[in-house]
Amino acid sequence: MADERAKVLVVDDEPSLLEVMRAALAFEGYDVATTQHGDEAIRIIRGGGVDAVITDLKMSPVDGIGVLTEAKKRDAEIVVIMITAYGSVRTAVEAMRKGAHDYIIKPFQMDELRLTLGRGLAHRSLVRENVSLKRELARIHSYDNMVGSSEAIQKVFRRLEKVADTDSTVLIYGESGTGKELVARALHANSRRRGKPFVAVSCGAIPESLLESELFGHVKGAFTGAVAGKDGLFKAADGGTIFLDEVGATSPAIQTSLLRVLQEREVKPVGATRNIRVDVRVIAASNERLERMISRGAFREDLYYRLSVIPIDLPPLRDRRDDIPLLVDHFMRKALAKRGEGREVKMSSEVLKLLTDYDWPGNVRELENAIERIVALSDGGLVMREHLPEKILVTGEANGAPVATNLRAVVQEKERAHIRRVLMETKGDKKAAAKLMGIDLATLYRKMERSRAS
Repeated sequence: MADERAKVLVVDDEPSLLEVMRAALAFEGYDVATTQHGDEAIRIIRGGGVDAVITDLKMSPVDGIGVLTEAKKRDAEIVVIMITAYGSVRTAVEAMRKGAHDYIIKPFQMDELRLTLGRGLAHRSLVRENVSLKRELARIHSYDNMVGSSEAIQKVFRRLEKVADTDSTVLIYGESGTGKELVARALHANSRRRGKPFVAVSCGAIPESLLESELFGHVKGAFTGAVAGKDGLFKAADGGTIFLDEVGATSPAIQTSLLRVLQEREVKPVGATRNIRVDVRVIAASNERLERMISRGAFREDLYYRLSVIPIDLPPLRDRRDDIPLLVDHFMRKALAKRGEGREVKMSSEVLKLLTDYDWPGNVRELENAIERIVALSDGGLVMREHLPEKILVTGEANGAPVATNLRAVVQEKERAHIRRVLMETKGDKKAAAKLMGIDLATLYRKMERSRAS
């Protein structure tokens, strides 16, 4: 019987043939609509809900090509089957180039029509399933431009999803280049404050003598050169989010002021006699563990507890090598788009192996910069050893590891390994594994079947 009672529109100017097709398809379980006129068919298609169109090629004034064009304009995945006489086969073939699924030559058997329609609808379902799968994989592998399928980064994604739409203060730990600001921006973008300002402050890059004024503002005459009052960055972020990068680099005096902001939700501009109320979510980040700084007296313990309501640890890239092929692909597409180029760039298996083996001390930022350089140098479209920075080549030679396969194969292997790990964690419970990975059970079974076939 017909799949999910698909709606089929049959168009033919021969009333007797039209009725025969209607009866045959209705018997199969299809929801059938009919018309003898191409313009009426277009009206029905525009009304929506049509899954497939079976149309005669030769009609007047609107022919089958006109119906096909309108159908594809309305829904690119709609199944269109052309009915044609032997002498019009060339036109039918041209119709297939314009998006028709298939054609049938008159006279034909109803079984031929049913089989052709069934194949078309099955193909349509497969296309939609693939689109859905790609969307699901994109959701699993990324979070607001953060990319990765490794358990380490998926743990971060899960934490972000839980805390993004809260006002809790977040403290992000991570080495330089791991994407701390990217995480902060993702938290803001997925919060109820997303329509308000996001202000990023690199505390270590601003001289201590200026940082207090930059953060909290100042009044006119507060110090030499203060010829006018100025709102600080906390005030600029009012209603939104402020990101304090390198918060451990702040002085004791600044730390005291930050504590007051977190406790009272007020800032006091330099030289002012009154505090100013601010509504700001604070996200802080540090390369060094603040607990260690507390132990040597370099950071206030009470401020630490205010900042670390929700701690997030970003793993270095060397601890999530499974993600490197995905990141390489992501950054290549980004670099090509930045350059406005439509060409395709491919990695040789040797190059991908070298990139995966390298430790990336500058983490994701270093990888992105390396890929941008590689794309610029690879004029031929294939990335070879000579396009890589010398330090990566030296590391690869030292490791002497066997050459990896192509990018798609590497990604598939990492996906298989991830599925195996999750299944082990759930003791073989596939339903629980699917839930843990954020996919439905059917998708998990398809992935497992594909793994066995490859």
